[in-house]
Amino acid sequence: MRATISQVYPRLSLFSQKNYKGCRYVWRGNRALRDLRRLYSHLGSLRFFSPSREATLVLFSRPDFQGKFRIYRGTTNIPDLKCLFGGRGPGSLIISRYCLKHEQIKMIRRTGCLPPGFLVV
Repeated sequence: MRATISQVYPRLSLFSQKNYKGCRYVWRGNRALRDLRRLYSHLGSLRFFSPSREATLVLFSRPDFQGKFRIYRGTTNIPDLKCLFGGRGPGSLIISRYCLKHEQIKMIRRTGCLPPGFLVV
């Protein structure tokens, strides 16, 4: 009998230093991290992987899904998070198995509520 390994995607790896060095923190599935600065003292880089091009990573400039945001689809590597929002790293983020539309993201920013099926941390 062969053992099977079940993978949950998408997978987000956060690193404490730029260029994918330092401590690594991994999140899988539909997740929303409301306040990155509260969870981690420092984040320097990230790797986002999914076999689907529909998977979405949204980075917000402020906690609670506020401020400016950037949307990435499919596999994405960012070696230096400080270059994203004028020298500051992201304040919150969302990872999704499916495509989050621009209007959905604006609604999340306006209300703070995510679609069903997300675990908010």
